[in-house]
Amino acid sequence: MPKDKPTLELLRTVGDTFGAHPFSDEDLSELVEPKLGMITSFKDLMDELDQLRTIDLGALPPALEIKTKDSTSDE
Repeated sequence: MPKDKPTLELLRTVGDTFGAHPFSDEDLSELVEPKLGMITSFKDLMDELDQLRTIDLGALPPALEIKTKDSTSDE
């Protein structure tokens, strides 16, 4: 996977090819150069996803049960 920063043209192409929802250039530009206070840039997110692809998820232990106010346990 390329490590280059995404460009507006690349995101337009991806949106045109796979997008079920149209995105404005303003929305796509925010992914390229965040101005609204995004904590993680799009490139950082893609890099993290690329790292996750290298992890054998089957080797990880299962997560603990998530307790909700509606769940009850007899144990």
